[in-house]
Amino acid sequence: MTTERILIAGCGDLGSALGKALAAEGHHVFGLRRNAARVPPPLEPVAADLTDPASLAAAVPAGVDRVYYIATPDRRDDDGYRRAYVEGLVHLRDALTGSGAPPRKLIFVSSTAVYGQSGGEWVDETSTTEPTRFTGKWLLKGEEEALAGPWAGTVVRFGGIYGGGRDYVLRKVEHGEPCDPEHYTNRIHHRDCVGVLHHLGRADVETGIYVGVDDDPAPQCAVMDYVAGLLDCPPPPRQPGGGGWSRAGSKRCSNRRLKATGYRLLYPSYREGYAEMVKALR
Repeated sequence: MTTERILIAGCGDLGSALGKALAAEGHHVFGLRRNAARVPPPLEPVAADLTDPASLAAAVPAGVDRVYYIATPDRRDDDGYRRAYVEGLVHLRDALTGSGAPPRKLIFVSSTAVYGQSGGEWVDETSTTEPTRFTGKWLLKGEEEALAGPWAGTVVRFGGIYGGGRDYVLRKVEHGEPCDPEHYTNRIHHRDCVGVLHHLGRADVETGIYVGVDDDPAPQCAVMDYVAGLLDCPPPPRQPGGGGWSRAGSKRCSNRRLKATGYRLLYPSYREGYAEMVKALR
Protein backbone atom coordinates (compact mmCIF):
# COMPACT_ATOMS: atom_id res chain seq x y z
CA MET A 1 0.00 0.00 0.00
CA THR A 2 1.25 3.47 -0.89
CA THR A 3 1.53 5.72 2.14
CA GLU A 4 0.28 9.29 1.93
CA ARG A 5 0.61 12.62 3.66
CA ILE A 6 -2.93 13.32 4.89
CA LEU A 7 -4.28 16.52 6.43
CA ILE A 8 -7.37 16.47 8.61
CA ALA A 9 -8.63 20.05 8.70
CA GLY A 10 -10.89 20.33 11.72
CA CYS A 11 -9.42 17.54 13.85
CA GLY A 12 -12.11 17.12 16.52
CA ASP A 13 -13.41 13.81 17.84
CA LEU A 14 -14.39 12.47 14.41
CA GLY A 15 -11.20 13.66 12.74
CA SER A 16 -9.06 12.32 15.57
CA ALA A 17 -10.61 8.85 15.33
CA LEU A 18 -10.15 8.87 11.56
CA GLY A 19 -6.57 10.11 11.88
CA LYS A 20 -5.63 7.31 14.26
CA ALA A 21 -7.04 4.72 11.85
CA LEU A 22 -5.09 6.21 8.95
CA ALA A 23 -1.87 6.51 10.96
CA ALA A 24 -2.18 2.86 11.97
CA GLU A 25 -1.87 2.01 8.27
CA GLY A 26 1.40 3.92 8.06
CA HIS A 27 0.18 7.23 6.65
CA HIS A 28 1.68 10.51 7.87
CA VAL A 29 -1.36 12.28 9.30
CA PHE A 30 -1.54 15.97 10.23
CA GLY A 31 -4.30 17.18 12.55
CA LEU A 32 -5.25 20.84 12.15
CA ARG A 33 -7.16 22.69 14.84
CA ARG A 34 -6.95 25.96 16.74
CA ASN A 35 -5.83 24.23 19.94
CA ALA A 36 -3.21 21.88 18.55
CA ALA A 37 -2.51 20.49 22.02
CA ARG A 38 -5.76 18.54 21.68
CA VAL A 39 -4.59 16.67 18.58
CA PRO A 40 -3.84 13.11 19.75
CA PRO A 41 -0.67 11.21 18.93
CA PRO A 42 0.53 9.80 16.62
CA LEU A 43 -0.98 12.61 14.52
CA GLU A 44 1.31 15.57 13.88
CA PRO A 45 -0.42 18.69 15.28
CA VAL A 46 -0.90 21.78 13.12
CA ALA A 47 -1.97 24.92 15.01
CA ALA A 48 -4.11 27.06 12.68
CA ASP A 49 -7.54 28.62 12.33
CA LEU A 50 -9.49 27.86 9.15
CA THR A 51 -11.02 31.35 9.28
CA ASP A 52 -7.60 33.03 9.55
CA PRO A 53 -5.69 32.94 6.22
CA ALA A 54 -2.44 34.12 7.79
CA SER A 55 -2.36 31.29 10.34
CA LEU A 56 -3.02 28.75 7.59
CA ALA A 57 -0.34 30.12 5.28
CA ALA A 58 2.20 29.85 8.09
CA ALA A 59 1.29 26.37 9.28
CA VAL A 60 -0.16 24.20 6.49
CA PRO A 61 2.33 21.44 5.57
CA ALA A 62 3.60 21.13 2.02
CA GLY A 63 3.20 18.08 -0.14
CA VAL A 64 -0.17 16.93 1.18
CA ASP A 65 -1.73 14.11 -0.86
CA ARG A 66 -5.21 13.93 0.69
CA VAL A 67 -7.34 16.31 2.77
CA TYR A 68 -10.39 15.73 4.94
CA TYR A 69 -12.36 18.90 5.64
CA ILE A 70 -14.33 18.33 8.87
CA ALA A 71 -15.15 21.85 10.01
CA THR A 72 -17.20 22.85 13.06
CA PRO A 73 -18.64 26.39 13.28
CA ASP A 74 -17.50 28.42 16.26
CA ARG A 75 -20.99 29.98 16.30
CA ARG A 76 -24.27 28.29 15.40
CA ASP A 77 -25.55 31.19 13.31
CA ASP A 78 -25.55 32.29 9.68
CA ASP A 79 -22.15 33.96 9.84
CA GLY A 80 -20.60 31.09 11.76
CA TYR A 81 -21.65 28.55 9.14
CA ARG A 82 -20.51 30.77 6.24
CA ARG A 83 -17.08 31.23 7.81
CA ALA A 84 -16.62 27.54 8.66
CA TYR A 85 -17.90 25.84 5.53
CA VAL A 86 -17.17 28.35 2.77
CA GLU A 87 -14.55 30.90 3.78
CA GLY A 88 -12.53 28.32 5.71
CA LEU A 89 -12.38 25.99 2.74
CA VAL A 90 -11.37 28.81 0.39
CA HIS A 91 -8.63 29.89 2.80
CA LEU A 92 -7.36 26.31 3.08
CA ARG A 93 -7.37 25.89 -0.70
CA ASP A 94 -5.25 29.04 -1.08
CA ALA A 95 -2.82 27.91 1.61
CA LEU A 96 -2.43 24.45 0.11
CA THR A 97 -1.84 25.74 -3.41
CA GLY A 98 0.51 28.38 -2.06
CA SER A 99 2.66 25.73 -0.36
CA GLY A 100 3.13 23.72 -3.54
CA ALA A 101 1.05 21.36 -5.66
CA PRO A 102 -2.57 20.96 -4.49
CA PRO A 103 -3.62 17.65 -2.92
CA ARG A 104 -4.88 14.92 -5.22
CA LYS A 105 -8.11 14.42 -3.26
CA LEU A 106 -10.29 16.39 -0.86
CA ILE A 107 -13.19 14.89 1.10
CA PHE A 108 -15.70 17.41 2.46
CA VAL A 109 -17.97 16.45 5.36
CA SER A 110 -21.45 17.85 4.78
CA SER A 111 -24.91 16.98 6.08
CA THR A 112 -28.35 15.86 4.95
CA ALA A 113 -29.42 19.38 6.02
CA VAL A 114 -28.82 20.35 2.37
CA TYR A 115 -32.16 18.70 1.55
CA GLY A 116 -35.33 20.71 2.09
CA GLN A 117 -37.80 17.85 1.72
CA SER A 118 -40.16 17.57 4.67
CA GLY A 119 -42.91 15.12 3.72
CA GLY A 120 -41.13 11.82 4.30
CA GLU A 121 -39.86 11.62 0.71
CA TRP A 122 -36.96 9.38 -0.26
CA VAL A 123 -33.86 11.37 -1.24
CA ASP A 124 -30.49 10.42 -2.66
CA GLU A 125 -27.50 12.11 -4.32
CA THR A 126 -29.60 13.08 -7.36
CA SER A 127 -32.45 14.67 -5.40
CA THR A 128 -33.18 18.40 -5.41
CA THR A 129 -31.24 20.36 -2.80
CA GLU A 130 -33.25 23.38 -1.66
CA PRO A 131 -32.42 23.85 2.02
CA THR A 132 -34.80 25.98 4.03
CA ARG A 133 -32.32 26.97 6.76
CA PHE A 134 -28.96 28.76 6.73
CA THR A 135 -27.21 25.57 7.90
CA GLY A 136 -28.03 23.70 4.71
CA LYS A 137 -27.51 26.77 2.54
CA TRP A 138 -23.88 27.26 3.60
CA LEU A 139 -23.12 23.53 3.61
CA LEU A 140 -24.36 23.36 0.02
CA LYS A 141 -22.15 26.31 -0.93
CA GLY A 142 -19.20 24.57 0.73
CA GLU A 143 -19.95 21.43 -1.27
CA GLU A 144 -19.79 23.46 -4.48
CA GLU A 145 -16.38 24.85 -3.50
CA ALA A 146 -15.11 21.38 -2.60
CA LEU A 147 -16.21 19.86 -5.90
CA ALA A 148 -14.82 22.75 -7.96
CA GLY A 149 -11.38 22.86 -6.33
CA PRO A 150 -8.01 21.91 -7.86
CA TRP A 151 -8.37 18.31 -6.67
CA ALA A 152 -10.64 15.30 -7.05
CA GLY A 153 -13.48 16.30 -4.75
CA THR A 154 -15.79 14.06 -2.74
CA VAL A 155 -18.69 15.13 -0.53
CA VAL A 156 -20.32 12.96 2.11
CA ARG A 157 -23.70 14.06 3.49
CA PHE A 158 -23.99 12.49 6.92
CA GLY A 159 -27.28 12.04 8.73
CA GLY A 160 -27.51 12.60 12.47
CA ILE A 161 -24.38 11.20 14.13
CA TYR A 162 -24.79 9.21 17.34
CA GLY A 163 -22.41 7.17 19.47
CA GLY A 164 -18.89 8.22 20.35
CA GLY A 165 -20.25 10.29 23.23
CA ARG A 166 -23.27 11.61 21.34
CA ASP A 167 -26.16 10.45 23.54
CA TYR A 168 -28.77 13.09 22.65
CA VAL A 169 -31.59 10.61 22.06
CA LEU A 170 -30.92 8.72 25.28
CA ARG A 171 -31.17 11.94 27.25
CA LYS A 172 -34.40 12.94 25.50
CA VAL A 173 -36.00 9.63 26.41
CA GLU A 174 -34.75 9.74 30.01
CA HIS A 175 -36.20 13.24 30.41
CA GLY A 176 -39.60 12.17 29.07
CA GLU A 177 -39.51 14.53 26.09
CA PRO A 178 -42.11 14.06 23.32
CA CYS A 179 -41.65 12.64 19.83
CA ASP A 180 -43.34 13.33 16.53
CA PRO A 181 -44.82 10.12 15.06
CA GLU A 182 -44.95 11.65 11.56
CA HIS A 183 -41.34 12.84 11.44
CA TYR A 184 -38.71 10.66 9.73
CA THR A 185 -35.12 10.74 10.96
CA ASN A 186 -31.85 9.49 9.52
CA ARG A 187 -28.71 8.66 11.42
CA ILE A 188 -25.28 7.04 11.29
CA HIS A 189 -23.09 5.71 14.08
CA HIS A 190 -19.86 7.55 14.88
CA ARG A 191 -17.80 4.45 14.07
CA ASP A 192 -19.46 4.19 10.67
CA CYS A 193 -18.67 7.87 10.00
CA VAL A 194 -15.01 7.03 10.53
CA GLY A 195 -15.36 3.92 8.36
CA VAL A 196 -17.10 5.80 5.54
CA LEU A 197 -14.49 8.56 5.46
CA HIS A 198 -11.68 6.01 5.46
CA HIS A 199 -13.42 4.08 2.65
CA LEU A 200 -14.11 7.13 0.48
CA GLY A 201 -10.44 8.08 0.66
CA ARG A 202 -9.42 4.93 -1.18
CA ALA A 203 -8.03 5.38 -4.67
CA ASP A 204 -10.43 2.82 -6.15
CA VAL A 205 -13.61 4.54 -4.88
CA GLU A 206 -15.19 6.96 -7.33
CA THR A 207 -15.26 10.61 -6.29
CA GLY A 208 -18.47 12.65 -6.12
CA ILE A 209 -21.38 13.00 -3.70
CA TYR A 210 -22.43 10.31 -1.22
CA VAL A 211 -25.20 10.12 1.36
CA GLY A 212 -23.85 8.72 4.62
CA VAL A 213 -26.69 7.13 6.60
CA ASP A 214 -27.61 3.67 7.87
CA ASP A 215 -30.09 1.30 6.24
CA ASP A 216 -33.09 2.29 8.34
CA PRO A 217 -34.59 5.79 8.15
CA ALA A 218 -37.31 5.64 10.77
CA PRO A 219 -40.01 7.75 12.42
CA GLN A 220 -38.73 9.63 15.43
CA CYS A 221 -41.13 7.80 17.74
CA ALA A 222 -39.97 4.38 16.54
CA VAL A 223 -36.39 5.23 17.52
CA MET A 224 -37.35 6.74 20.87
CA ASP A 225 -39.73 3.88 21.69
CA TYR A 226 -36.92 1.41 21.08
CA VAL A 227 -34.51 3.37 23.28
CA ALA A 228 -37.19 3.67 25.99
CA GLY A 229 -37.47 -0.11 26.03
CA LEU A 230 -33.72 -0.47 26.42
CA LEU A 231 -33.67 2.03 29.28
CA ASP A 232 -36.81 0.69 30.99
CA CYS A 233 -38.41 4.12 30.58
CA PRO A 234 -42.02 4.89 29.64
CA PRO A 235 -42.61 5.44 25.90
CA PRO A 236 -42.30 9.12 24.98
CA PRO A 237 -45.52 11.14 24.68
CA ARG A 238 -46.68 11.82 21.12
CA GLN A 239 -46.62 15.37 19.80
CA PRO A 240 -47.50 15.52 16.08
CA GLY A 241 -45.79 18.47 14.43
CA GLY A 242 -43.43 18.87 17.37
CA GLY A 243 -40.98 16.72 19.23
CA GLY A 244 -37.26 17.08 18.90
CA TRP A 245 -35.97 17.10 15.32
CA SER A 246 -38.65 18.66 13.13
CA ARG A 247 -36.39 21.55 12.19
CA ALA A 248 -34.15 19.10 10.28
CA GLY A 249 -36.85 18.21 7.74
CA SER A 250 -38.69 14.91 7.51
CA LYS A 251 -37.17 12.75 4.77
CA ARG A 252 -35.83 9.24 4.15
CA CYS A 253 -32.24 9.18 2.92
CA SER A 254 -30.93 6.37 0.74
CA ASN A 255 -27.40 4.98 1.15
CA ARG A 256 -27.59 2.90 -2.02
CA ARG A 257 -24.71 4.63 -3.82
CA LEU A 258 -22.41 4.33 -0.81
CA LYS A 259 -23.12 0.63 -0.38
CA ALA A 260 -22.59 0.04 -4.10
CA THR A 261 -18.93 1.03 -3.59
CA GLY A 262 -18.49 -1.93 -1.24
CA TYR A 263 -18.85 -0.24 2.14
CA ARG A 264 -20.53 -2.43 4.77
CA LEU A 265 -22.08 -0.78 7.79
CA LEU A 266 -20.97 -1.76 11.27
CA TYR A 267 -24.36 -0.59 12.57
CA PRO A 268 -27.02 -1.18 9.88
CA SER A 269 -29.75 0.40 11.99
CA TYR A 270 -30.36 2.33 15.19
CA ARG A 271 -31.15 -0.93 17.00
CA GLU A 272 -27.59 -2.24 16.96
CA GLY A 273 -26.09 1.13 17.83
CA TYR A 274 -28.35 2.10 20.70
CA ALA A 275 -28.37 -1.41 22.16
CA GLU A 276 -24.58 -1.24 22.37
CA MET A 277 -24.68 2.23 23.92
CA VAL A 278 -27.13 1.22 26.63
CA LYS A 279 -25.20 -1.97 27.35
CA ALA A 280 -22.03 0.10 27.85
CA LEU A 281 -23.85 2.40 30.28
CA ARG A 282 -24.78 -0.58 32.43
